[in-house]
Amino acid sequence: MRNIRGIDIELLVTLEALLTICNVTHVARRLHLSQPTVSVRLGKLRHLFADPLLTPGPRGMRPTTRGLELLAPLREALGGVERMLSAQTPFDPAKTEMTWRVVASDYSQRAILLPLLPRLRRDAPGVRVAVYTPVPAEIARMAERGDIDVALTTADIVPESLRSTILFTERYQFIARQRHPLLGKGPITLAQYCALDHMVVSPEGGGFKGPTDVLLEARRHKRRVVLSVPHFLSVPELVRHSDMVAMLPARLLKGRSEGLQLRDAPVQPPGFEMAMSWHERVHLDPAHAWLRAQIMAAVSQMTAPQPRTRGKV
Repeated sequence: MRNIRGIDIELLVTLEALLTICNVTHVARRLHLSQPTVSVRLGKLRHLFADPLLTPGPRGMRPTTRGLELLAPLREALGGVERMLSAQTPFDPAKTEMTWRVVASDYSQRAILLPLLPRLRRDAPGVRVAVYTPVPAEIARMAERGDIDVALTTADIVPESLRSTILFTERYQFIARQRHPLLGKGPITLAQYCALDHMVVSPEGGGFKGPTDVLLEARRHKRRVVLSVPHFLSVPELVRHSDMVAMLPARLLKGRSEGLQLRDAPVQPPGFEMAMSWHERVHLDPAHAWLRAQIMAAVSQMTAPQPRTRGKV
């Protein structure tokens, strides 16, 4: 058996980061080290394992076969060390100083982060929050690299490799401005609904069709969509000051319905589930567990269904 007494754990931390990120400059930034220091550590690791571990690739570096073999047991070993240290040092939110990195769309910022922030400011005043725009194809990779702590997204884009919890189910609400000239007090008919000027939210930009249009087409009807915007948060204000109407997630209207009328639409598009996801590596970390508990408590205040989880127990 190899003598491990002389192995510096910082070398192993550096190796895990190198095998995951495959870029010396990015690893140096993540570990708050200079690039030469990381290069020196890589040289020591190559000598220790008698293998190059990483070789030049088309985009940075790529692990050797030996490097790939080391990655899983390396993560397991480092995770064990982290759990051991966490067990000896209880997490105290009032004394911690750290940055939480959260993936959240404009909707998630309003529906989840907004009720969460007062809790964080009260119980963990030394904590900062950095919000990242969701890029579905990158979420799993960012979580694996440790670039993000949690992702707040719709359940349909949660990567299979991550643990996740369903936070709540959202529904859509029809909105129009008060005293809209084409809307009386009675129920809105399908023909009346289709004749209105509609706006839709297209996160990718430029789309003029959504779930409502699919339902209408099934009934051989079509609405008139005159405006497409990339974000939900601008919709109430645009509707409030125009004759356009919209279908908006109901939670975005809490405290923002002044000047608007909320009505039943003749077609109701299916709602969606909002989820929180995180990497297996941080599942047992007390600080991350505390953050996830705060998120769940914040959304539960808004009369959401009880969360349900996905992943290993």
